[in-house]
Amino acid sequence: MEFSELIRIRESVRNYDPDRPVPKEILERIINAGRLAPSACNYQPWKFLVISSSDMLEKISACYDRDWFKDAPHILVALGLKDRAWNRSYDGYNSVETDVAIAMTHIILAAENESVATCWIAAYNPVSLKKVLNRDETQLIFGITPLGYPKKGFQKSLIKKRKSLEDIVEFL
Repeated sequence: MEFSELIRIRESVRNYDPDRPVPKEILERIINAGRLAPSACNYQPWKFLVISSSDMLEKISACYDRDWFKDAPHILVALGLKDRAWNRSYDGYNSVETDVAIAMTHIILAAENESVATCWIAAYNPVSLKKVLNRDETQLIFGITPLGYPKKGFQKSLIKKRKSLEDIVEFL
């Protein structure tokens, strides 16, 4: 798909067909887009978990209590490895959140290109999710998204509500 069209039509989907899993080769292409994302000093301080087993999906769904979320056949969890990220010497800024956000954006756009729906979620219970995933303190959860095909009959919105360029840009 042409890139400007891709970003124009991509939207968060809250409607998944639980009986239509995404084939593994498509999941791998989507995740590969995250692997190829840029990061500060090319440190790539991330790990991606693709949850597909019914047992783990049930456990994960308790961390974000929405019926539509429970229908997704896959959940992707984006982890940031803070101890492996670049640190700015001037003020100690750690790039992990920026790096993982770039990778997650690549994944979400790649999913759209494959006709796979996503919805970047930050409103999950982080304590509960970390416990379910059994991650140590060096692996920070930065976001989750369902990966799946929308249910039959789902219609995308044709209008995006966004601020105008004049409201958000200053040319200096």
